[in-house]
Amino acid sequence: MIGCYPGSFDPPTIGHVAVAEAAVRHCGLERLDLVLSEDPLGKPGATPLVARVPLLEAAVAGRERLAVVQSSSRLLVDLCAGYDVLVVGADKWAQVLDPAWYGSEAARDVAVARLPRVVVAPRAGMAVPGGVELLPVDPAVLGVSSSEVRAGRREWAAPPGPW
Repeated sequence: MIGCYPGSFDPPTIGHVAVAEAAVRHCGLERLDLVLSEDPLGKPGATPLVARVPLLEAAVAGRERLAVVQSSSRLLVDLCAGYDVLVVGADKWAQVLDPAWYGSEAARDVAVARLPRVVVAPRAGMAVPGGVELLPVDPAVLGVSSSEVRAGRREWAAPPGPW
């Protein structure tokens, strides 16, 4: 089984790595692709892809079941096409369920019906909507975020970077 873990990873964090490793174990994955969209949806001003790719590759270096993949798709339902498992954080799962990204509830429902098995990593202070499978993740990383790394929480960066 091959999994898809899409995100902007801007920058990659110890939380991203912990979620990826937990997904490989929990789902029995042969490989988990950390998928970067060339133009991430809902992320205006994201660090250019040319800068994000090497940082993410460094973050997963030496972890044989983790790989970095680029995609021109933007919606998570398109990014995970062809995969056996979709791994997302609670914040992204809420976006997947938000009809605003699709134009209507009916279009959202059609898109969500195309999803493979969904495994959601909890996040501190967020409820997980949709009755999906929760990924057991080390509670120490549930509050880790890329925004906080950019704001100065460098100890959460993976690997340490210039932010």
